[in-house]
Parts: sequence; C-alpha cells; structure tokens
Amino acid sequence: MIPVSDETSPVGRVLGTADATPLQFWTAVTPGSYLQLDDVVVTRRDLPDREPVTIAGVVTQVRARHEGAQFDSDVFAIADGTLPAMVQEAAEITTTRVDPELYVPPAPGAVVHRATGEARDAALHFDRMERRVPMGTGRDGVPVFLNADFLDGTRGAHVSISGISGVATKTSFATFLLYSVFRSGQLGADGTNARALIFNVKGEDLLFLDHPNTKLDDKTREAYALLGLPAAPFPDVRVYAPPRAGDSSGAPDVASRLTGVDAFYWTLAEFCEQKLLPYVFADADDERQQYTMVVHSVTAHLNRYAVPAEGGISIDGKRIGSYQDLVDHVVEQLTDDETRSTWAGSAINMGTVNAFARRLIGSKRDLSRLIRGDLAQRRPHRIKTADSAQVTVVDLHNLPDRAQRFVVGVTLKTEFEEKEKSGTGRPLLFVVLDELNKYAPREGSSPIKEVLLDIAERGRSLGVILIGAQQTASEVERRIVTNSAIRVVGRLDPAEASRPEYGFLPPAMRQRALLARPGTMFVNQPDIPVPLCVEFPFPAWATRKSESGPPPAETLRSIVQGADPFAVIGGRGSADDDIPF
Repeated sequence: MIPVSDETSPVGRVLGTADATPLQFWTAVTPGSYLQLDDVVVTRRDLPDREPVTIAGVVTQVRARHEGAQFDSDVFAIADGTLPAMVQEAAEITTTRVDPELYVPPAPGAVVHRATGEARDAALHFDRMERRVPMGTGRDGVPVFLNADFLDGTRGAHVSISGISGVATKTSFATFLLYSVFRSGQLGADGTNARALIFNVKGEDLLFLDHPNTKLDDKTREAYALLGLPAAPFPDVRVYAPPRAGDSSGAPDVASRLTGVDAFYWTLAEFCEQKLLPYVFADADDERQQYTMVVHSVTAHLNRYAVPAEGGISIDGKRIGSYQDLVDHVVEQLTDDETRSTWAGSAINMGTVNAFARRLIGSKRDLSRLIRGDLAQRRPHRIKTADSAQVTVVDLHNLPDRAQRFVVGVTLKTEFEEKEKSGTGRPLLFVVLDELNKYAPREGSSPIKEVLLDIAERGRSLGVILIGAQQTASEVERRIVTNSAIRVVGRLDPAEASRPEYGFLPPAMRQRALLARPGTMFVNQPDIPVPLCVEFPFPAWATRKSESGPPPAETLRSIVQGADPFAVIGGRGSADDDIPF
C-alpha cells in the first residue's frame, strides 16, 4: 500500500460541500497550511470487511474565498472587521493512484496528508519504474523521473517537445534529457554505447556541448547533485559543419568554434550512386507535382550511368567536375529532343520537364558547396554516427532552407538504412531535430517526411529514437506526434494551447503553459495519468561562445587534423596517385 505517515501534520480534509469521486475530489486546506499546484497528497478510505484504500493525487487547482460574504463589497467590511467571515482555501485533487484498486471516493472529512518520501514516489508511480531517468525537480524541489522503458523502445519511444521559440527552451531540455540518459547510468550498457545525432539549426549554440559553462554556480552544481548527475559538459562530442561557400579547400563554415570541427559534403559520385537527387526536391508540396516522375527517372539514370572519374564523374564519356556542371548537363539532356526520352521517359511532356528544370537550376546556388567534385573522396567527410563520437552535432544554421532539408533528409536516410542493415536495435541512436513542423508538416508529402514517419513508426524496433521539437505540434504530421510516448510542453502561444493536440493537459495546466518561464516544462508520460511540472537545471555545458570554458584536449583536433596527412590527399586511383609529391 501507499505509505501514509501519521506523524506528518494533516494538510487538510476532504471537502464535504463538493462532490468527491474516485478520480477527482476537493480538499479544504487546514488553517496555517497551504497547498500549491503540483503538490502530491494522499488520503485513506476505510471499508467494512476490506483493507483500507489509499488514494493519492496531484493538486491541479487551488482556490480561496471568504465564507460568510454575499456581495463583492463585503470584502471591505470583512477587512475592516465589521463583518464576520472566514478565509478558506480549497484544492482540487486529480487522482494518480488507488491502492488497492478499489475505485471508491474518499470520505468527506477524511484527513489529507502531503505525500513525501516513499508516499510521493508511490503516488507518482516512481516506485514501479525499474529504470528512472532524472529529468528535473518538481515544484516541491524533489527529483522527478522519466520511465526509461518509454524512452528506449522497451515499451514505447520518441519524445515530442512543443513551445514558443526562444522562450520554451525546447532544445535545452532535449540536450539535458540526453545528458541525463548518458550520465545517469539508468540505461546500463545501452546508455554507455548509445549515440546522439543533433541538428543545430539556430546560431552556434550547440557547438560547445563539450565545453564547460563558466557561468555555473554552486547552486546549479547542487541541483545536478540532487539529481545524481555530475555538473560537467558532454565528454565525447564531434561537430560537423558545411564547407564555406566559394572555398576550394573545404574548410568548415563556422565562426565561433575554430577547433575540433570537420566539414561534411557529398562527392558527385556519392550523389549519383546513393540516389540523392530526390532530396534536392524536399519541399512538402513537391510530391504533389507531376515532375516528381522526372526526378525518379533522372535519379535512376544517374545511378546507372554515372562513373567516378578523377574526383568528379563521367556520364556518356563527358567529364563533370561540379554540381553546377551536373545540373547544366541534366537540363541539356532533358531539353534535347533526341535524349529527353532516355532521361525522363517517353510519356513526359515538355511542361513537366521545364518545371523540373527550373527547380533543379534553382538548387545550384544552395547545394553547390555540399555536392563536390573538387575535394578528395578519401578525405573524411561523411556524417556517420557509428564511427563518430557519442554526440554528433551537425551544424546547419549557415545553410539556406533547401540545403538544410537536403542535409537532414540524406543524413537521416543514411543512418536509418545503416540501422536496418545491422538488424539490431542496439546501440540506441537518439535523433534531436528542431523545427519538426518544417520537415514533417501535417499536409503534403516529401522524402524527408517519409523518412521521419518511418522512424516514428519503425524506429522503436531498430533503436532509433526521435526527439522532435517544434513551436506548433498542431502543424506536425499526426502519426509522428501520436507515436511519441513522451510529450513535453513549454511556454505556449494562446492560440496553439487551445488545439486538441494538447488535450492531455488539464485546463489549469494549459493556462499555466501561457505563463511558464524558461526552464519549466510540463511532461506527460504513459505511467502517470497527470502531466508533471518539471524544472531542469541550467546547462552545465556552454550554450554560446561567451560562456565557453577551455575544451577537453581530445576535442582540439578534428578528424582531418588528427588523420594521417598522406591518407587524405588525392582521390581514387592507383597507388602512385596517393603520393603527395
């Protein structure tokens, strides 16, 4: 049974002037005591010829009133002492656990205790969690836990985080949750061997996860210690960034972090061999257009006839050394009456071809620095989490929208295919993606959306866990939100808070979501019938250059900087081609 301590002073009694049900009841607060939202309470109901029933719940609303007042103006007379009245507070309790499961209402007048220690753990079902991942503290300052079974795919997977940009601290909570998973030890070997793939889409805030935060104070360190976590940065991080535009050396395009960053790109041969052309057309509206037939036809033609040639490719004997040249060649073949049917099929009209050509030509400016024929193929340039650090950060903030979509789509496709080939769900791969409503909108279809749907629906069995963040969950594909076992809400826009996607929040909690300050989140998980208010500590890792302390020595060198220089010079060819002089 849920322990009820008789030593604890009663905090109130079950109200007799309001209906009490097995699932919800009101308690009058004892004079001199108080109850606040999110407090956990417990009461007991004695039954004839049966063991007592213990009912535990969470405070979901609190009110205070003058008893004895009839008119609004009576408050002044009561304050002056000329009208007798009594101030009475009452709290609404939403039941979280009944033990044993005999669903009877609490008796009016029954003593209500504040739940602490074992009673609190039992009321919030923490005692039933075999693996508890700390995710912050409750309003009472005591740790709150997440059931790892609903995070690692054992009984559920995926996390959906919603809130206003810049206020809801969605990305901060996602990274803290990852840190807790990796450092708490609750996932055992799964947590030690797990990998994380984080897409950085705003500024360079996530490029310093392995740097200590110089603004960390003793109070914050105590908050981490309370959760059983060290107040330290991520120990193993690798950062990837796109090459600088117009830079033939392929140097990574970052401004604040100058060491431990590698450039990522795709060679022309990889672009053709891996059939990446559809991800150039990654807008959700594109799949509804007829020119997608041309996309697939051209993709198949490139895969069949493109041959690697001295860093570039050769098609029908013509040497192509850049993405611009490839686009020009494809458009030339499609507009030529003699070769159009070979590339696009005989049933395609010229209007469809022109629609495809216009969009393909428009991609040259955005994708030329990502798809290269002038950089060595043997040089490390692939984003592959299995060969990377525990946390892989892919920086996208300097890329235009089309290029961001291309990188996200291709990277997720590659990682998911690698997990499918491995045939096992371990080690786990956590994917953190902000602006999910942009990549998987509710309407339309696109290659990226299909990959994300695949992850949401099949990723649990393959060990791919999606931690998606968005400003508006109402604009994200329903199946992705529905498949998320854990739903988190920060500060919400009033119009968004009224959407049915937030129906799991009690009315009072919806109102509180409009006022939530940074660092406060409302977390709903299957184990607990009521969302919990959680406050997570300030990041122990730097979130910007100004907070950054000295990095660990192992991060000072990137893959390229730490590799054998003879191994990264040159491309495919004979042994003589690899000699750098």
